[in-house]
Amino acid sequence: MSHSSSPVTMFKAMIRRMSTKAGISEKEWFEKRPNMEPPAQPSQTFLQAVETRRSHYSIANSSPISDIRIVQVVQHAVTHVPSSWNSQSSRTIVLFGNEHAWLWDTVISALKRITSGSKFEAASGKVTASMKAGHGTVLFLEDDEVIRDLQQRFPTYKDDFSTWSEQTSGMVQFITWVALEEEGLGANLQHYNKLIDAEVRDHFKIPNSWRLVAQMPFGEPTAEPGEKAFQPIEPRVKVYGI
Repeated sequence: MSHSSSPVTMFKAMIRRMSTKAGISEKEWFEKRPNMEPPAQPSQTFLQAVETRRSHYSIANSSPISDIRIVQVVQHAVTHVPSSWNSQSSRTIVLFGNEHAWLWDTVISALKRITSGSKFEAASGKVTASMKAGHGTVLFLEDDEVIRDLQQRFPTYKDDFSTWSEQTSGMVQFITWVALEEEGLGANLQHYNKLIDAEVRDHFKIPNSWRLVAQMPFGEPTAEPGEKAFQPIEPRVKVYGI
């Protein structure tokens, strides 16, 4: 079947004819016929997974999949994430059991050093209920040695490599998050980096060049996430040339 006669193209042409005949826009035609939907697009499964990814703050110390499968998901994300100049600068550490609990106890201890009274109780309570209560944690890091090497080899882009590294880390986090959600887990993303950098580096004996970027506690969801409000899409996505 040629592109010009594909089901999607034929459907769009049909909508154009029917909306023109009715004297209304294509958007109005769809609004007046809410039960009619266009054919499923090839990317729909992926986009649906993106849509269902949410921040879960009610998670339990259980998992619908094995720990080995969780590690495989993270490995796949790190392996296939795009990176500038194929630098592959992202690093991860996956924590379970006592190591997972240690991390969040360390966060609570760090919070106690900088807060007190009701503020500490609120902050530590959130950590206990929404992070430590989970089944495990993924630590996301970037290897600054890789970045420094690129800066030396390509000085023209010296100021950009750190930004590109952060973008790679963000994509690893997102891929991991979406994939864990698809496997039946819930997760949220935290950034206690500055409070726990030294302890994490010492405890896990990681290289000095590995810079902690984010922490993702995960576990089996015990409640639905809250409603999410969306701003109008039109001011946020501009289209030219069609």
